[in-house]
Amino acid sequence: MGRGRIEIKRIENNTSRQVTFCKRRNGLLKKAYELSVLCDAEVALIVFSSRGRLYEYANNSVKATVERYKKAHTVGSSSGPPLLEHNAQQFYQQESAKLRNQIQMLQNTNRHLVGDSVGNLSLKELKQLESRLEKGISKIRARKSELLAAEISYMAKRETELQNDHMTLRTKIEEGEQQLQQVTVARSVAAAAAATNLELNPFLEMDTKCFFTGGPFATLDMKCFLPGSLQQMLEAQQRQMLATELNLGYQLAPPGSDAANNNPHHQF
Repeated sequence: MGRGRIEIKRIENNTSRQVTFCKRRNGLLKKAYELSVLCDAEVALIVFSSRGRLYEYANNSVKATVERYKKAHTVGSSSGPPLLEHNAQQFYQQESAKLRNQIQMLQNTNRHLVGDSVGNLSLKELKQLESRLEKGISKIRARKSELLAAEISYMAKRETELQNDHMTLRTKIEEGEQQLQQVTVARSVAAAAAATNLELNPFLEMDTKCFFTGGPFATLDMKCFLPGSLQQMLEAQQRQMLATELNLGYQLAPPGSDAANNNPHHQF
């Protein structure tokens, strides 16, 4: 169940009133502190108990804050609305001064990091600067090593891929050379076989001059179907036989017979 709503009115019991005052006073002081820290506000808190005891809190000084309040109250009652503009202008001037100081500090720090304007630094500040530089260098070296390791890994992977591609191309070239060699050998064998068949089978090559169209039937000269060496041997043998017959006057068949008439060697 939720907490019930408390009615705001004076507590009649003195003990309960004193306890409530202590609790709420501490809470109020805590809220004033949180307001001054979180919002960068100037806070002054003055509390008097029912017994006349003073409790106060100020992030700067109660007296300074009260004096500032008096001045602002006096200026506000005399000038009226321009007080807000004056306070806003003052606030912006303070913020601008803070930002300029921060920028100046950052610029000095950057100059110190690159080794400039270190002549006015103390030994303690130099040690702190050295420690910061060493930490920065360690981080830079770690990042550099990480990038180098990644680059080496990529190059090794790329090298493996290129070697695989090289082996694949080399295998294809060797296969192409083997196929070309096989084709060359096959052509040589075919040419040799064709030449051998031509020598063994002289009828494979014929000349159209061997055919004559004389009369209703074509005549065929068998010499056209014989190899050149065999033709020369036959012609030499025929000339020798003819010379022998002429010298001896020898005839293979009687004159006037069918064999003599059909034999070309006896027709002069």
